[in-house]
Amino acid sequence: MRPIIFSKMDFSHSSLFGYIEDLQELTIIERPVRRSLKTPEEIERLTVDEELSDIERALFLLSSGQDIQGTSVVANLPVLMRQNPAETLRRVLPKIREVLHVAGVEMQLTAAVSFLTVLQEESVSIHTYSHSFLHIILQNLEHRDAGVSNAWLETLLAVIEALPKETIRHEILNPLVSKAQLSQTLQSRLVSCKIMGKVANKFEAHIIKREVLPLVKSLCQDVEYEVRTCMCRQLEHVARGIGTDLTKTVVLPELVELARDEGSSVRLAAFETLVNLLDMFDADDRSQTVLPLVKSFCEKSFKADESIIVSLSFHLGKLCNGLYGIFTPEQHLRFLEFYKKLSTLGLQQENGHNDNQLHLQTLEQEKKYISVRKNCAYNFPAMIVFVDPKNFHLELYSIFFCLCHDPEVSVRYTMAISFFEVAKLLNSDVYTIHKELVTLLQDESLEVLDALVGHLPEILELMTNGGEKNGSESKLLSIPDLIPALTTAEQRAATSLKWRTHEKLLQKYACLPHIISSDQIYYRFIQRMLTIVLTNNVLPVQKAAARTLCVYLRYNRKQEQRHEVIQKLIEQLGQGKSYWNRLRFLDTCEFIMELFSKSFFCKYFFLPVLELTHDPVANVRMKLCCLLPKVKSTLKIPTDKHLLQQLELCIRKLLCQEKDKDVLTIVKRTVLELDRMEISVDAEQLEKEKQKNEGRSANINDKMFEKKRRDSKTSSVLAKSINLSISGSSSGTSAGKEEKKSKLVRSQSFSTQVLHPKYSNIDKCPNKSSATGYTSSIPGMGKSCMLSFSDDSFRTHSAGNSGNAVFPSSCSRNLFNSANQKNNGNKEGQSRKMSVRDSKRLTQSSLHFCLQAGEWNVRNTASSLYVPFPNEYLKSRVFESRYLITHSDLGALSGSGSP
Repeated sequence: MRPIIFSKMDFSHSSLFGYIEDLQELTIIERPVRRSLKTPEEIERLTVDEELSDIERALFLLSSGQDIQGTSVVANLPVLMRQNPAETLRRVLPKIREVLHVAGVEMQLTAAVSFLTVLQEESVSIHTYSHSFLHIILQNLEHRDAGVSNAWLETLLAVIEALPKETIRHEILNPLVSKAQLSQTLQSRLVSCKIMGKVANKFEAHIIKREVLPLVKSLCQDVEYEVRTCMCRQLEHVARGIGTDLTKTVVLPELVELARDEGSSVRLAAFETLVNLLDMFDADDRSQTVLPLVKSFCEKSFKADESIIVSLSFHLGKLCNGLYGIFTPEQHLRFLEFYKKLSTLGLQQENGHNDNQLHLQTLEQEKKYISVRKNCAYNFPAMIVFVDPKNFHLELYSIFFCLCHDPEVSVRYTMAISFFEVAKLLNSDVYTIHKELVTLLQDESLEVLDALVGHLPEILELMTNGGEKNGSESKLLSIPDLIPALTTAEQRAATSLKWRTHEKLLQKYACLPHIISSDQIYYRFIQRMLTIVLTNNVLPVQKAAARTLCVYLRYNRKQEQRHEVIQKLIEQLGQGKSYWNRLRFLDTCEFIMELFSKSFFCKYFFLPVLELTHDPVANVRMKLCCLLPKVKSTLKIPTDKHLLQQLELCIRKLLCQEKDKDVLTIVKRTVLELDRMEISVDAEQLEKEKQKNEGRSANINDKMFEKKRRDSKTSSVLAKSINLSISGSSSGTSAGKEEKKSKLVRSQSFSTQVLHPKYSNIDKCPNKSSATGYTSSIPGMGKSCMLSFSDDSFRTHSAGNSGNAVFPSSCSRNLFNSANQKNNGNKEGQSRKMSVRDSKRLTQSSLHFCLQAGEWNVRNTASSLYVPFPNEYLKSRVFESRYLITHSDLGALSGSGSP
């Protein structure tokens, strides 16, 4: 566009026209902007009162709104029917019926869809629907626009399925007699044909014979080939409605006549209907009527009637198997040769002749030939059944080879899809097609590879089992090019942009341990899977490779190879520099917990997983916290007692040291979930320890009983000697008597002091109201311990080398009790206050003591040293969670600080 200069204008003839062109261009540019704006009158006309109800608004828009607003109301009809069906049927639907007379195509299509939606949602009963909606549908069936007419027809056909017979007969079938006459429009007769096929299954055979078949015959002889074609395709539905007898006498003659029709589309429809109705014809009809027609179709397909060749190639497998029982050997061979000819149709070399001798093929012919070969690939499994799998190598292997090497991707793709069916049919002879399997694995098109990989595990398994059953030397393990083909396929998928195909391939490769040896997997696939996990950028691909790697590890029985792979997983993933690799390590651990035993995970991966609690990246710690419940579920008590202790220690550190608020939130939630979990118990190990403890306890009890027996014997002998000495020397002094009595009491006291730790509980301690001391044992320690304190002191007394608890002597106990009896009520109250205060101190100190001594179950300690706290939260939470050892840790979880 030339610039307009206003400072110096030239009003000559040429310049004036130049200015006018410039102004026109400016007008064209501005015109869409001006059109997009609405005038005040238009805005006022489009404005709707917000206080109107849905029904009133719909009526207003249908009456005075624009077409787009009316279309919106029609589209919203199912919603109105759900909300207020009565008012919608009474007020809105009549208005829609009135508007549809002059409505455009868009509103008509929308109405057809809305009416069908109302039927599917069952907003009203079928009786109400037929009374209110059916007449509107029938009224718009003959719309001048073909698309609108087809839309209403689809709605009507769906309605017919739900309507009762009487309604169909009176509202649809009776008017159909006049609609199917030659005097009606073409569109009306086409609609009648489709309705005939639909209602044929709704009535009994005698009603169809009397009311439907005359119309069917009339439409099969219509002057328009479109009507004859349409009615011919509905003959299958009519035949199944009237049964085999009427089909033989009425439908079959019509099909024979239509198969000789001058219109190619009519002949094609007749051929396809014949093939679909083969199961309704008896042997005589097949041999005398159907087979000659099929032979005629085959002969004409290469000569005068190429329009039928695509359909013939698609139905050939069904046709050959349907007529199998009536074929003579010559006819059998003839149809097989016909299939072979179709399979190579359009290729460069056909029947040994060079393509230069043939005429140049048009593009349309080339597309048709590709479709024929594709259909032959689709029918290949059916042709194997036709020739018998035993004759595959002799009769069909050459065709199978050509189809697998076809230059068109669509043909090879179809063969890849059919490969599994072919392998199943060949059974023990499946080894004969292993070369084609390798060929398709190495195909340059990823579409072919994707189609083949879908059933790759089943194919390889069939080949393995088939080779073993056959007893030949051609087993899968002896195929030297299988493993290179598998690796090539994976690498080609990895370098492409189709990551879903790569993911699918890696998932299917998990079947290889059942196919090839563990050494082959170790040297050719394990390192590749690890590389994918480390370097690939697509998360689903990485996870698929990680899981397949775990499967390979699961089936590898060589310990040195296993250890090497485990070490690589821990070093390169779990301890990798990239946080992405450490995240994939946690994914791998999930797969290991899924595929391996609990003891395997605890042995090799439990501690490396817990090390990630110190990871500098919050995402890694967050993912670890989410994984901890699964990690804990692998533990067994008492075998994994030390691992449980490590897990609890890691959780305590996260609670106390975590600074990221998102991670801390997940940690708190995980702690509560872990606390609710029950740990598995190793019953066998528990029984062994129980038997061991029972044997040790019985041995100690025997020793104690023997010692008591000796002490009692010594006491009796000593008593006798004392009596003898008293009777022999009556002049002894009273001091000597007191000394002997004291020795006897001490001897009896010492004889009862040696006890097993099992029995050294709180009941053996001094009275709780004592103002001088408090003694208790901490269960679960390596040695039995006695905790005692007096006022503000806290002391731990370890037992002797024998591990037995030693209590004060009976003399001191008696003196202590006698002293308590002399105390007054004031001292008793003071003693009780001191006991409560000191018991609080004892509980806190004993919890720290248990942590230092390696105690793993605080609940046991808390139950044996329960002390009432004034804080109700502490009473309910301190000893409930085994992870909150100290008061400060509890405060970190609750957010309330130290109590």
